Amino acid sequence: MRKTPLLVLALFLATTMITFGQDPLDGARKKMSAKDFVGARNDLTRVLEANPKNKTAASLRGQCRLQSGDLYGAITDFTIALEVDSLYGEAYNFRGEAKIKLGDDESALDDLNDAIRLNPKYTEAYTNRGFAKYNMEDLQGSYFDFSKALELGPVDADKYFNRGVVKAELGEFVSAIDDYSKAIDLDKQDPSLYNYRGVAYYQTLNFDNAIADYDQAIKLDDKDPLKYENRALAKSAKEDFKGALGDYDKAIELNNEDSETLNLRGVLKHNLQDHDGAIADYTKAIELDDSNPAYYDNRALSKTEKGDLVGAVADYTSSIDLYPSDPETFFQRGLVKLRMNNNYDACLDFRKADELGSPDAKATIKKSCK
Repeated sequence: MRKTPLLVLALFLATTMITFGQDPLDGARKKMSAKDFVGARNDLTRVLEANPKNKTAASLRGQCRLQSGDLYGAITDFTIALEVDSLYGEAYNFRGEAKIKLGDDESALDDLNDAIRLNPKYTEAYTNRGFAKYNMEDLQGSYFDFSKALELGPVDADKYFNRGVVKAELGEFVSAIDDYSKAIDLDKQDPSLYNYRGVAYYQTLNFDNAIADYDQAIKLDDKDPLKYENRALAKSAKEDFKGALGDYDKAIELNNEDSETLNLRGVLKHNLQDHDGAIADYTKAIELDDSNPAYYDNRALSKTEKGDLVGAVADYTSSIDLYPSDPETFFQRGLVKLRMNNNYDACLDFRKADELGSPDAKATIKKSCK
Protein backbone atom coordinates (compact mmCIF):
# COMPACT_ATOMS: atom_id res chain seq x y z
CA MET A 1 0.00 0.00 0.00
CA ARG A 2 1.30 3.41 -0.96
CA LYS A 3 1.80 5.94 1.83
CA THR A 4 0.66 9.55 1.46
CA PRO A 5 3.61 11.91 1.77
CA LEU A 6 3.47 13.98 4.97
CA LEU A 7 3.62 17.28 3.04
CA VAL A 8 0.64 16.34 0.87
CA LEU A 9 -1.30 15.19 3.93
CA ALA A 10 -0.60 18.44 5.75
CA LEU A 11 -1.81 20.48 2.74
CA PHE A 12 -4.95 18.36 2.54
CA LEU A 13 -5.75 18.93 6.23
CA ALA A 14 -5.21 22.67 5.91
CA THR A 15 -7.51 22.84 2.90
CA THR A 16 -10.13 20.78 4.73
CA MET A 17 -10.03 23.20 7.70
CA ILE A 18 -10.56 26.20 5.40
CA THR A 19 -13.41 24.49 3.58
CA PHE A 20 -15.24 23.12 6.59
CA GLY A 21 -14.16 25.30 9.49
CA GLN A 22 -14.63 28.82 8.25
CA ASP A 23 -18.11 29.18 6.75
CA PRO A 24 -18.38 32.86 5.75
CA LEU A 25 -22.15 32.79 6.27
CA ASP A 26 -21.65 31.77 9.89
CA GLY A 27 -19.19 34.59 10.33
CA ALA A 28 -21.65 37.06 8.80
CA ARG A 29 -24.42 35.83 11.07
CA LYS A 30 -22.21 36.35 14.12
CA LYS A 31 -21.47 39.89 13.01
CA MET A 32 -25.19 40.51 12.48
CA SER A 33 -25.89 39.26 16.00
CA ALA A 34 -23.31 41.75 17.24
CA LYS A 35 -25.03 44.48 15.13
CA ASP A 36 -21.95 44.85 12.95
CA PHE A 37 -24.09 45.13 9.83
CA VAL A 38 -21.41 46.82 7.74
CA GLY A 39 -18.89 44.07 8.44
CA ALA A 40 -21.47 41.37 7.81
CA ARG A 41 -22.56 43.01 4.55
CA ASN A 42 -18.96 43.14 3.33
CA ASP A 43 -18.51 39.43 4.08
CA LEU A 44 -21.72 38.58 2.27
CA THR A 45 -20.77 40.69 -0.72
CA ARG A 46 -17.61 38.61 -1.10
CA VAL A 47 -19.69 35.42 -0.97
CA LEU A 48 -22.02 36.75 -3.66
CA GLU A 49 -19.11 37.81 -5.85
CA ALA A 50 -17.97 34.20 -5.77
CA ASN A 51 -21.50 32.80 -6.19
CA PRO A 52 -24.17 35.32 -7.33
CA LYS A 53 -26.87 32.67 -6.92
CA ASN A 54 -26.34 32.10 -3.20
CA LYS A 55 -29.88 32.95 -2.09
CA THR A 56 -29.04 32.78 1.63
CA ALA A 57 -26.20 35.27 1.26
CA ALA A 58 -28.45 37.60 -0.74
CA SER A 59 -31.19 37.42 1.88
CA LEU A 60 -28.77 37.98 4.74
CA ARG A 61 -27.20 40.96 2.98
CA GLY A 62 -30.70 42.32 2.44
CA GLN A 63 -31.35 42.01 6.16
CA CYS A 64 -28.11 43.92 6.89
CA ARG A 65 -29.21 46.67 4.55
CA LEU A 66 -32.68 46.68 6.08
CA GLN A 67 -31.20 47.16 9.54
CA SER A 68 -28.92 49.93 8.25
CA GLY A 69 -31.79 51.83 6.60
CA ASP A 70 -30.76 51.07 3.01
CA LEU A 71 -34.29 50.03 2.09
CA TYR A 72 -33.97 50.09 -1.68
CA GLY A 73 -30.75 48.08 -1.50
CA ALA A 74 -32.46 45.60 0.80
CA ILE A 75 -35.35 45.15 -1.63
CA THR A 76 -32.85 44.55 -4.44
CA ASP A 77 -31.13 41.80 -2.43
CA PHE A 78 -34.37 40.07 -1.47
CA THR A 79 -35.46 40.22 -5.10
CA ILE A 80 -32.15 38.56 -6.13
CA ALA A 81 -32.83 35.78 -3.62
CA LEU A 82 -36.36 35.31 -4.99
CA GLU A 83 -35.10 35.17 -8.56
CA VAL A 84 -32.96 32.23 -7.47
CA ASP A 85 -35.80 30.60 -5.47
CA SER A 86 -39.36 31.86 -5.98
CA LEU A 87 -40.49 29.79 -2.98
CA TYR A 88 -38.14 31.49 -0.52
CA GLY A 89 -40.59 32.64 2.18
CA GLU A 90 -38.02 34.46 4.28
CA ALA A 91 -37.15 36.77 1.40
CA TYR A 92 -40.83 37.58 0.82
CA ASN A 93 -41.22 38.45 4.50
CA PHE A 94 -38.21 40.74 4.71
CA ARG A 95 -38.95 42.37 1.37
CA GLY A 96 -42.45 43.06 2.66
CA GLU A 97 -40.97 44.62 5.82
CA ALA A 98 -38.73 46.90 3.75
CA LYS A 99 -41.69 47.98 1.63
CA ILE A 100 -43.69 48.84 4.76
CA LYS A 101 -40.88 51.11 5.89
CA LEU A 102 -40.99 52.80 2.49
CA GLY A 103 -44.75 53.31 2.83
CA ASP A 104 -45.59 50.85 0.04
CA ASP A 105 -48.03 48.85 2.16
CA GLU A 106 -50.11 47.47 -0.70
CA SER A 107 -47.12 45.86 -2.40
CA ALA A 108 -45.83 44.72 1.00
CA LEU A 109 -49.13 42.94 1.57
CA ASP A 110 -48.61 40.88 -1.59
CA ASP A 111 -45.17 39.76 -0.37
CA LEU A 112 -46.39 38.94 3.11
CA ASN A 113 -49.35 36.98 1.76
CA ASP A 114 -46.83 34.89 -0.22
CA ALA A 115 -44.65 34.39 2.86
CA ILE A 116 -47.64 33.13 4.86
CA ARG A 117 -48.90 30.97 1.99
CA LEU A 118 -45.52 29.26 1.89
CA ASN A 119 -45.34 28.96 5.69
CA PRO A 120 -48.71 29.30 7.49
CA LYS A 121 -46.87 29.31 10.85
CA TYR A 122 -44.52 32.18 10.03
CA THR A 123 -45.03 34.37 13.10
CA GLU A 124 -42.94 37.32 11.92
CA ALA A 125 -44.81 37.47 8.62
CA TYR A 126 -48.14 37.74 10.47
CA THR A 127 -46.71 40.57 12.56
CA ASN A 128 -45.45 42.42 9.49
CA ARG A 129 -48.73 41.88 7.67
CA GLY A 130 -50.52 43.23 10.72
CA PHE A 131 -48.49 46.45 10.42
CA ALA A 132 -49.25 46.74 6.70
CA LYS A 133 -52.98 46.28 7.29
CA TYR A 134 -52.90 48.77 10.18
CA ASN A 135 -51.28 51.35 7.92
CA MET A 136 -53.98 50.69 5.32
CA GLU A 137 -56.67 51.21 8.03
CA ASP A 138 -57.78 47.58 7.88
CA LEU A 139 -58.04 47.38 11.67
CA GLN A 140 -59.97 44.10 11.76
CA GLY A 141 -57.40 42.46 9.50
CA SER A 142 -54.58 43.86 11.59
CA TYR A 143 -56.28 42.59 14.76
CA PHE A 144 -56.47 39.08 13.25
CA ASP A 145 -52.80 39.04 12.23
CA PHE A 146 -51.48 40.32 15.57
CA SER A 147 -53.68 37.75 17.34
CA LYS A 148 -52.30 35.01 15.07
CA ALA A 149 -48.74 36.08 15.86
CA LEU A 150 -49.55 35.74 19.59
CA GLU A 151 -51.15 32.34 19.00
CA LEU A 152 -48.10 31.04 17.13
CA GLY A 153 -45.66 32.57 19.60
CA PRO A 154 -43.27 33.00 21.15
CA VAL A 155 -45.19 35.44 23.32
CA ASP A 156 -43.47 38.77 24.03
CA ALA A 157 -44.38 42.29 25.14
CA ASP A 158 -44.30 43.70 21.62
CA LYS A 159 -46.94 41.30 20.36
CA TYR A 160 -49.36 42.19 23.15
CA PHE A 161 -48.60 45.89 22.65
CA ASN A 162 -49.30 45.71 18.91
CA ARG A 163 -52.69 44.09 19.46
CA GLY A 164 -53.48 46.48 22.30
CA VAL A 165 -52.95 49.48 20.01
CA VAL A 166 -55.37 48.04 17.44
CA LYS A 167 -57.96 47.28 20.11
CA ALA A 168 -57.74 50.86 21.33
CA GLU A 169 -58.19 52.14 17.77
CA LEU A 170 -61.30 49.96 17.54
CA GLY A 171 -62.61 51.51 20.78
CA GLU A 172 -62.12 48.28 22.76
CA PHE A 173 -60.34 50.06 25.60
CA VAL A 174 -61.00 47.51 28.35
CA SER A 175 -59.59 44.72 26.21
CA ALA A 176 -56.68 46.97 25.19
CA ILE A 177 -55.89 47.51 28.89
CA ASP A 178 -55.70 43.74 29.29
CA ASP A 179 -53.15 43.45 26.45
CA TYR A 180 -51.09 46.38 27.73
CA SER A 181 -51.08 44.81 31.20
CA LYS A 182 -49.80 41.52 29.80
CA ALA A 183 -47.11 43.43 27.93
CA ILE A 184 -46.10 45.20 31.15
CA ASP A 185 -45.89 41.85 32.96
CA LEU A 186 -43.29 40.84 30.36
CA ASP A 187 -41.44 44.17 30.25
CA LYS A 188 -41.78 46.46 33.25
CA GLN A 189 -39.12 48.91 32.05
CA ASP A 190 -40.79 50.19 28.87
CA PRO A 191 -42.34 53.61 29.59
CA SER A 192 -44.45 53.58 26.43
CA LEU A 193 -46.43 50.60 27.72
CA TYR A 194 -47.51 52.52 30.81
CA ASN A 195 -48.26 55.60 28.72
CA TYR A 196 -50.49 53.70 26.29
CA ARG A 197 -52.28 51.91 29.11
CA GLY A 198 -52.77 55.29 30.78
CA VAL A 199 -54.46 56.58 27.62
CA ALA A 200 -56.77 53.54 27.61
CA TYR A 201 -57.63 54.08 31.29
CA TYR A 202 -58.35 57.74 30.50
CA GLN A 203 -60.74 56.69 27.74
CA THR A 204 -62.62 54.48 30.22
CA LEU A 205 -62.82 57.48 32.62
CA ASN A 206 -60.57 55.73 35.14
CA PHE A 207 -58.50 58.85 35.73
CA ASP A 208 -56.75 57.65 38.91
CA ASN A 209 -55.32 54.60 37.15
CA ALA A 210 -54.42 56.74 34.15
CA ILE A 211 -52.46 59.15 36.35
CA ALA A 212 -50.72 56.25 38.12
CA ASP A 213 -49.59 54.89 34.76
CA TYR A 214 -48.42 58.30 33.56
CA ASP A 215 -46.50 58.68 36.84
CA GLN A 216 -44.66 55.43 36.15
CA ALA A 217 -44.06 56.31 32.51
CA ILE A 218 -42.55 59.65 33.53
CA LYS A 219 -40.45 57.97 36.22
CA LEU A 220 -38.94 55.76 33.51
CA ASP A 221 -38.65 58.58 30.95
CA ASP A 222 -38.92 62.15 32.21
CA LYS A 223 -37.88 63.78 28.91
CA ASP A 224 -40.98 63.01 26.85
CA PRO A 225 -43.39 66.00 26.71
CA LEU A 226 -46.32 63.85 25.54
CA LYS A 227 -46.42 61.96 28.82
CA TYR A 228 -46.77 65.22 30.77
CA GLU A 229 -49.48 66.40 28.38
CA ASN A 230 -51.39 63.15 28.85
CA ARG A 231 -51.13 63.43 32.63
CA ALA A 232 -52.30 67.04 32.44
CA LEU A 233 -55.45 65.93 30.61
CA ALA A 234 -56.19 63.33 33.29
CA LYS A 235 -55.57 65.84 36.09
CA SER A 236 -57.86 68.33 34.39
CA ALA A 237 -60.57 65.68 34.25
CA LYS A 238 -60.19 65.32 38.02
CA GLU A 239 -60.30 69.13 38.36
CA ASP A 240 -56.71 69.23 39.62
CA PHE A 241 -56.12 72.34 37.55
CA LYS A 242 -52.98 73.42 39.40
CA GLY A 243 -51.39 70.00 38.81
CA ALA A 244 -52.50 70.03 35.18
CA LEU A 245 -50.99 73.47 34.65
CA GLY A 246 -47.68 72.27 36.07
CA ASP A 247 -47.65 69.35 33.66
CA TYR A 248 -48.43 71.55 30.66
CA ASP A 249 -45.64 73.90 31.77
CA LYS A 250 -43.22 70.96 31.87
CA ALA A 251 -44.36 69.64 28.49
CA ILE A 252 -43.83 73.07 26.92
CA GLU A 253 -40.46 73.43 28.66
CA LEU A 254 -39.39 70.20 26.94
CA ASN A 255 -40.91 71.17 23.59
CA ASN A 256 -42.11 74.72 22.98
CA GLU A 257 -42.84 74.05 19.31
CA ASP A 258 -45.96 71.92 19.79
CA SER A 259 -48.97 74.06 18.91
CA GLU A 260 -51.52 71.65 20.39
CA THR A 261 -49.91 71.63 23.83
CA LEU A 262 -49.96 75.42 23.85
CA ASN A 263 -53.61 75.36 22.79
CA LEU A 264 -54.51 72.93 25.59
CA ARG A 265 -52.71 75.04 28.17
CA GLY A 266 -54.59 78.04 26.79
CA VAL A 267 -57.92 76.24 27.33
CA LEU A 268 -56.93 75.49 30.92
CA LYS A 269 -55.91 79.11 31.55
CA HIS A 270 -59.19 80.31 30.04
CA ASN A 271 -61.10 78.07 32.44
CA LEU A 272 -59.01 79.48 35.30
CA GLN A 273 -60.02 83.00 34.17
CA ASP A 274 -56.43 83.81 33.13
CA HIS A 275 -57.54 85.25 29.79
CA ASP A 276 -54.32 87.16 29.14
CA GLY A 277 -52.32 83.93 29.62
CA ALA A 278 -54.78 82.02 27.46
CA ILE A 279 -54.55 84.58 24.64
CA ALA A 280 -50.74 84.46 24.80
CA ASP A 281 -50.80 80.65 24.45
CA TYR A 282 -53.32 80.70 21.60
CA THR A 283 -51.28 83.36 19.83
CA LYS A 284 -48.14 81.23 20.06
CA ALA A 285 -50.09 78.19 18.84
CA ILE A 286 -51.31 80.19 15.82
CA GLU A 287 -47.75 81.35 15.09
CA LEU A 288 -46.73 77.68 14.95
CA ASP A 289 -49.80 76.50 13.02
CA ASP A 290 -52.04 79.12 11.43
CA SER A 291 -54.18 76.52 9.66
CA ASN A 292 -56.10 75.21 12.68
CA PRO A 293 -59.48 77.00 13.04
CA ALA A 294 -59.94 75.81 16.63
CA TYR A 295 -57.06 78.01 17.79
CA TYR A 296 -58.79 81.11 16.41
CA ASP A 297 -62.11 80.03 17.96
CA ASN A 298 -60.48 79.59 21.35
CA ARG A 299 -58.66 82.92 21.19
CA ALA A 300 -61.91 84.60 20.18
CA LEU A 301 -63.61 83.24 23.31
CA SER A 302 -60.86 84.65 25.55
CA LYS A 303 -60.92 87.99 23.72
CA THR A 304 -64.69 88.11 24.21
CA GLU A 305 -64.24 87.56 27.94
CA LYS A 306 -61.79 90.47 28.02
CA GLY A 307 -64.18 92.70 26.08
CA ASP A 308 -62.06 92.78 22.92
CA LEU A 309 -65.07 92.26 20.67
CA VAL A 310 -63.42 93.56 17.50
CA GLY A 311 -60.53 91.16 18.01
CA ALA A 312 -62.96 88.30 18.68
CA VAL A 313 -64.86 88.97 15.42
CA ALA A 314 -61.54 89.03 13.53
CA ASP A 315 -60.57 85.63 15.00
CA TYR A 316 -63.95 84.07 14.22
CA THR A 317 -63.64 85.40 10.68
CA SER A 318 -60.18 83.79 10.33
CA SER A 319 -61.67 80.52 11.57
CA ILE A 320 -64.51 80.71 9.05
CA ASP A 321 -62.05 81.39 6.24
CA LEU A 322 -60.31 78.14 7.15
CA TYR A 323 -63.42 76.08 7.84
CA PRO A 324 -66.61 77.65 6.42
CA SER A 325 -68.84 74.68 7.31
CA ASP A 326 -68.85 75.02 11.11
CA PRO A 327 -72.24 76.34 12.29
CA GLU A 328 -70.94 77.05 15.82
CA THR A 329 -68.36 79.56 14.60
CA PHE A 330 -71.01 81.54 12.69
CA PHE A 331 -73.29 81.39 15.74
CA GLN A 332 -70.58 82.62 18.13
CA ARG A 333 -69.57 85.42 15.76
CA GLY A 334 -73.22 86.43 15.56
CA LEU A 335 -73.44 86.65 19.35
CA VAL A 336 -70.39 88.93 19.47
CA LYS A 337 -71.81 91.15 16.73
CA LEU A 338 -75.07 91.31 18.66
CA ARG A 339 -73.15 92.61 21.69
CA MET A 340 -71.64 95.25 19.38
CA ASN A 341 -75.19 96.29 18.36
CA ASN A 342 -74.48 95.16 14.81
CA ASN A 343 -77.82 93.37 14.58
CA TYR A 344 -78.00 93.13 10.80
CA ASP A 345 -74.66 91.30 10.41
CA ALA A 346 -75.38 89.25 13.53
CA CYS A 347 -78.61 87.98 12.00
CA LEU A 348 -76.82 87.09 8.80
CA ASP A 349 -74.47 84.90 10.87
CA PHE A 350 -77.37 83.33 12.79
CA ARG A 351 -79.15 82.46 9.56
CA LYS A 352 -75.99 80.91 8.13
CA ALA A 353 -75.53 78.94 11.35
CA ASP A 354 -79.12 77.73 11.12
CA GLU A 355 -78.58 76.74 7.50
CA LEU A 356 -75.53 74.71 8.53
CA GLY A 357 -77.46 72.95 11.30
CA SER A 358 -76.87 74.92 14.51
CA PRO A 359 -79.28 73.70 17.24
CA ASP A 360 -79.40 77.15 18.87
CA ALA A 361 -79.62 79.50 15.90
CA LYS A 362 -83.35 79.22 15.18
CA ALA A 363 -84.39 80.36 18.65
CA THR A 364 -81.92 83.23 18.56
CA ILE A 365 -83.22 84.36 15.15
CA LYS A 366 -86.78 84.33 16.51
CA LYS A 367 -85.71 86.41 19.50
CA SER A 368 -83.24 88.87 17.96
CA CYS A 369 -83.92 89.09 14.23
CA LYS A 370 -87.02 90.76 12.82
